[in-house]
Amino acid sequence: MMFICNLDYQILMPDNSRMPTSTQWTRDAVGDEGREAVDSVFQIICLQTQSQGTGFLLDSGHVVTNAHVVEGAVAGGIMAQSSRGEQVNFSNKTVDPDRDLAVLEPIEEPSDGLGLEFNTDFAVGAQVSTWGFPIGHSGPSPLLSVGYLSGFSQERTSSGPVKQLVVNGAFNDGNSGGPLFLSESDGVIGVVVAKHAPFTQFQHSALEALANNQTGVGFTAEDEHGNEHQFSESQIVADLMQRFISLTQVMIGYAVDASELADFLDENDILYNA
Repeated sequence: MMFICNLDYQILMPDNSRMPTSTQWTRDAVGDEGREAVDSVFQIICLQTQSQGTGFLLDSGHVVTNAHVVEGAVAGGIMAQSSRGEQVNFSNKTVDPDRDLAVLEPIEEPSDGLGLEFNTDFAVGAQVSTWGFPIGHSGPSPLLSVGYLSGFSQERTSSGPVKQLVVNGAFNDGNSGGPLFLSESDGVIGVVVAKHAPFTQFQHSALEALANNQTGVGFTAEDEHGNEHQFSESQIVADLMQRFISLTQVMIGYAVDASELADFLDENDILYNA
């Protein structure tokens, strides 16, 4: 995965910190509630696995993202980049694979953060939104995605059912781990976790088999870092198809309900506001 360094002019703030110009434009355009969300959303980058996603700062001082975003990465190999251009490093991570949630503990605790909002009276058709870093967006400010609450689902896991919100909206690779809000609110009602891709399990299994097949004509190529890689014909086909799947635009996405995040935090003795 290629990470593009965005050369953005910076504005000197009253506290002598410097903020990317595009971030300041975004903050000026969204109002007070939206500004808090923009400031609390981070791009998550796992240096070892090259995985990328979104996370957000809770008012507890912890950063929340998806377990699949940080899978295979140790806490010290995870970096968060804020919309203000600041880098956050972590000393510990706690994951819940069944809920697909992860909590990261920063080495230096950032200030402020978002609270959780519990609402059992969600109206189907209510407008919802999320801020995040879809793949291909070079930042530094997150992008807004807006949709509508379509319904609810229940993900069955080994430890029990997990409540999810179903959203009619554009969730893309890289949005995973972003906070979901009711419009005109800065309380987190869910955590973006997945998009519904129109591919069968058989097709995914076939692609996995292609990706693991090392027989046939072999090729060598350099990646964006100049490192050489060897691959077979079937592996390059699988890689291209996986890339196509990741870029497929769909209009159904899923978010883990905030009550599931609250249970996860309670189980790990992490205090938060609701």
